[in-house]
Amino acid sequence: MRKFVSIATTLMFVFAFGVANGQGYTFRVLANKGQNKVMKEGAASAVALKTGATLSDGDQLIASQGAYIGLMHKSGKTLEVRTPGTKKVSDLAKMVNTKSASVSSRYAKFLANKMNEKEKPNYRQRLNATGAAKRALAGDESIKALIPAEDASILGDKAIVTWDILEGMDEKVFIVTVKNIFDEEIMKEEVAGNSVTLDFTSGEMQNEEGLWIINVTAKENTDVSSGDIAIKRPENPAQYAEGLSSLQAEVEEDSPLNKVIYASFYEENGLIVDALTAIEEAIQMNPDVDDFKILKKDIIERNGIKVYKEEE
Repeated sequence: MRKFVSIATTLMFVFAFGVANGQGYTFRVLANKGQNKVMKEGAASAVALKTGATLSDGDQLIASQGAYIGLMHKSGKTLEVRTPGTKKVSDLAKMVNTKSASVSSRYAKFLANKMNEKEKPNYRQRLNATGAAKRALAGDESIKALIPAEDASILGDKAIVTWDILEGMDEKVFIVTVKNIFDEEIMKEEVAGNSVTLDFTSGEMQNEEGLWIINVTAKENTDVSSGDIAIKRPENPAQYAEGLSSLQAEVEEDSPLNKVIYASFYEENGLIVDALTAIEEAIQMNPDVDDFKILKKDIIERNGIKVYKEEE
């Protein structure tokens, strides 16, 4: 199994912090959309809610119309707040089932550390770069698929593949083709936008070799291409079965926040295509939550996936 020294170090820090401060807060804010506020216990007025903030039993959460607030309980279980109004944190805590939270707690706490504004002073500014113009890197293809160039292993049956294009190009429609190990075309789809969902269990996409060669080409200009990109099954998929099964037993809801928890599991296990698919699902389920987009950008950066350089 691929090891991530940085993640292991982070987890050691988070667990040590949790033991020392476990009684100091009830929830940590993992995601936040809307003009939400928090009234801290004993405070004279409410303040803006921030991602990474902690909430205690005596605090009150003030959710705005159209809010989305993703909370991680100190046990590691997650809770989503979507309805407007003032809510006592102590009441929200009663809604959390804290039983059997050992596995989900591990990945939720990892996420809390990664998304903590205090440890990332430029947290919000980093999101702005996602909309910057792109220019070509020497030797790169015109289309850059945002998956690892090497060891793009996938455990799940579905992949959401996204891509960048060069600055100045106005291509909007793309042709995605998939070939098998024998160079036979097994899927071809026209896509409007910069992402495609691949189902490896459908039709001819099923194959015993567990290898798929993907190519993205602009419909109106075949010279604009990603080149061939390989996605494959891991050599020993059984090694992930126990951990994934334990997580599935604890995290039942098909919610954006829980998709993020799964993304964390996949990333630690080196399954980056699965991780990016999970976080992309979270984005698609709630596209207005900037925190999910920032997390996707972080996964891309941490795992050395090349993107076109952003203009300064």
